[in-house]
Amino acid sequence: MNILMVAPEPIFEPRGTPLSVVGRLKALSDMGHHVDLLTYPMGRSIDLHSVHIHRTPRIPGIRKIKIGPSLAKVPLDLCLMLKTFHFLWSRYDVLHTHEEAGFWGTLFAGWFRVPHIYDMHSSLPQQLENFEFSRSRLLKRIFECLERWVLNRAGCVITICPDLAEHVQKVIPEKGSVLIENAIDYAEVFGEEDLSEQIRTRYQLDGHRVALYAGTFEPYQGLGLLLKAVAISAAQLQDVKWILVGGRPDQVENARILAAELGIDSRCIFTGQVEPGEVNSYMRCAHCLLSPRTTGTNTPLKIYSYLRSGVPIVATRLWTHTQVLNDQTAFLADPTEEDFARAMIDALSKEDQAHRRAVHARALAHQRYSYDHYKEKLTAALRKATGTGG
Repeated sequence: MNILMVAPEPIFEPRGTPLSVVGRLKALSDMGHHVDLLTYPMGRSIDLHSVHIHRTPRIPGIRKIKIGPSLAKVPLDLCLMLKTFHFLWSRYDVLHTHEEAGFWGTLFAGWFRVPHIYDMHSSLPQQLENFEFSRSRLLKRIFECLERWVLNRAGCVITICPDLAEHVQKVIPEKGSVLIENAIDYAEVFGEEDLSEQIRTRYQLDGHRVALYAGTFEPYQGLGLLLKAVAISAAQLQDVKWILVGGRPDQVENARILAAELGIDSRCIFTGQVEPGEVNSYMRCAHCLLSPRTTGTNTPLKIYSYLRSGVPIVATRLWTHTQVLNDQTAFLADPTEEDFARAMIDALSKEDQAHRRAVHARALAHQRYSYDHYKEKLTAALRKATGTGG
């Protein structure tokens, strides 16, 4: 198929939705489809067969886009909307939009009579609240009406976690959505070299066990909770070092300051952002993997790579995690520093339990979140949108 994809994101940057978009591109490429991707001017290019990236012009004064809603996205989205209109004069089999591109995508799909897939990475009205962008009830109501319009008009809606699938089911019970979890192994996209020995040498890890966090340092990720839990548990885990991978320089500096205030700076290693293909190497050094997220309902992308790793997982007992994890596949903790500390101690002290849960987690990854399943679901979405074979 000839697919026009529109992603109002910096493609590529190592964070949630851009990673998810790259996963879609990788699968569509491997399935033999041709994709023209329209996206923002910032971000690194990626090299995938039959995928061509077309960027909007740079806008003076806008160099970066933060996670979540922002006023900086308004002029970028206007440019992207015009570019979408221009490209649709060529013939495409499917228009595939992400996030707010679904708004103009729904309009243009009707005008150009092209099947429309709306890729729903989050509920945009909920984002206004979650990121504290605006408290305006009117603005939220407008976004709710727009979202309902997009969901009703789309040929197919893709959701990324059970919570979003349930949300869509309530809005359009007669249609529902195709649930495609973000279970891509991104090392296959960006390439991978085993750097675990270099990492162990660089951070002087010989004789130490490692508890690893890998992800963004946004407030909802719970890094404050994690560091306070480290302060509680460090005395009982004398041979453990905590490695935190990710974060912008300013976020890393704030985390370093908090670690110093808690007296654990000698036990914590902050790497900053690393290449996506390097994350697996860090996980090979780890004895437990951490996800202390405190808010939100979407399943973190890291959970799927954690499942595949064969390393015990420690996560908060919140819906964001329990959509995928349970007490057979992870050490779950209440979202308090005391209970998260307890769960880390259990994961690093109870070897038999840790091994069993890691084995169950890896089995779950193979049974439910394999790449073959991912491609099958994407094919189902294409069929649903077009009424033809993928």
